[in-house]
Amino acid sequence: MSTPKIEMQDVHKRFGSNRVLRGVDLSVAPSESMVIIGGSGTGKSVTIKSVLGLVTPDKGSVLVDGKDVRKWKRETLLDKFGMLFQGGALFDSLKVWENVAFRALRSKSTEECRELAIEKLRRVGLKPETADQLPAELSGGMQKRVGLARAIATSPEIIFFDEPTTGLDPIMSDVINDLIRELVVELKCTAMTITHDMTSVRKIADRVAMLHDGVIQWTGPVGDMDASGNPYVEQFINGRADGPIEAVR
Repeated sequence: MSTPKIEMQDVHKRFGSNRVLRGVDLSVAPSESMVIIGGSGTGKSVTIKSVLGLVTPDKGSVLVDGKDVRKWKRETLLDKFGMLFQGGALFDSLKVWENVAFRALRSKSTEECRELAIEKLRRVGLKPETADQLPAELSGGMQKRVGLARAIATSPEIIFFDEPTTGLDPIMSDVINDLIRELVVELKCTAMTITHDMTSVRKIADRVAMLHDGVIQWTGPVGDMDASGNPYVEQFINGRADGPIEAVR
């Protein structure tokens, strides 16, 4: 059996009196696309930050390639990751190509970085002339594609997707979902996504984990999700007000 690419073992994290993670156990295999679902404030973002080493658990372990993230050199660990942020998080004052090649600028020449950026922009369906535009000149869908190009620019082993279709219309959301799936398969990378969008879940997931009340309530193949028999999963994926998940009023 291969070593999990990402593994969380009984991870706990509190902020003051707020116990966000209460014993998260999660395993993500190499080249697997794992999607974490759950309501707002359930700890999805803290889970990703724990894997990135940006949040230190109060208890438990987070392993990448079988090694505790606390034992990795920070830069070596971060070089393994790519990230598509929820709001795009592009630098407004930088041209598109500078955004895409931002991490490569520390080790490559300006010309090499621009060529790299154009190559990655082509891969996400954007024309070379887009490289010299500013983010504000692009539509929301194009900005999301630029974010995708940046996420894959360093050919990372692991990519995180934070609500990848937020703010997009249904057609553009479908385009981005297809792109994500294609890129994950093409790069043979491991993906971890957090989303509320069940259409995205069904498009990009190999496996799904339901996070609620600081623990993983259910995990399994995406094809088993509709027949999970888990009340948390059933309520969430069907958008029902009644169930074990209390609506915040």
